[in-house]
Amino acid sequence: MKIRISVSEEKYDSVKKYLSDRGIEISDDGEYILTESGGTKSFIQARDERKERISIAVEDIVYIEAFGKDIEIHTENETYHSQDRMYELESVLDPKEFIRVSKSVIVSRKHVKKIRPSLSMKYILTMTNGTLVDVTRSYYSDFKRFFGI
Repeated sequence: MKIRISVSEEKYDSVKKYLSDRGIEISDDGEYILTESGGTKSFIQARDERKERISIAVEDIVYIEAFGKDIEIHTENETYHSQDRMYELESVLDPKEFIRVSKSVIVSRKHVKKIRPSLSMKYILTMTNGTLVDVTRSYYSDFKRFFGI
């Protein structure tokens, strides 16, 4: 069995050694994800533009967008790439802080700067990094409940 590790950079090497010493294979394409808990921050593993592994603090995520199998994690100033599927990322994010607004986008509640109604039961969101994101009709009702609109 292969496992992916999603812990802070400070703890990554010690956790990897601990698991490897016990015969558990660590791999970026592992079927299961071991995540850090009990701390004040949660992290998601991704790759930067140099393809180096990096831990992103969940609180820094503005939105996550999928382009087929390519997943981009956007923060205020950077874009990272993930090998996880959208449903995997959605399952590890706090449902009180993140909401899926379309088939391909998950947004952070605290990074929604402006909500503008649009035609045909849609909203256009302005994120704190300036990006415009559409809330599609399929997610319209859930979005309204989430924000109490």
